[in-house]
Amino acid sequence: MPQLRLGPLPKVGLVRLTITLSEPLKEELDQYAAEHSRLYEPVETTALIPHMLEAFIRSDRGWRSRKAKGGGASRRVPTLSGNAATSRNSDGDNNA
Repeated sequence: MPQLRLGPLPKVGLVRLTITLSEPLKEELDQYAAEHSRLYEPVETTALIPHMLEAFIRSDRGWRSRKAKGGGASRRVPTLSGNAATSRNSDGDNNA
């Protein structure tokens, strides 16, 4: 059986953010969370959303390209997986 793209969740601290979703999207997220729970370990839908957003951003080629050209955030951004993305500041130096 194929694994889900998201995979097991890392243990990290999170910041609370409130969002509004359409009912069909909420239902789809709940179904995804149920399947993720069946494959890995029990997890609430709300715990998956930050990881899904991170996976989406990391897979967006346009965003990566703009960020590499200085069009994105110019600070170090820790990820949910524990790694830190480096970017260039206005002087062209890498921030680490």
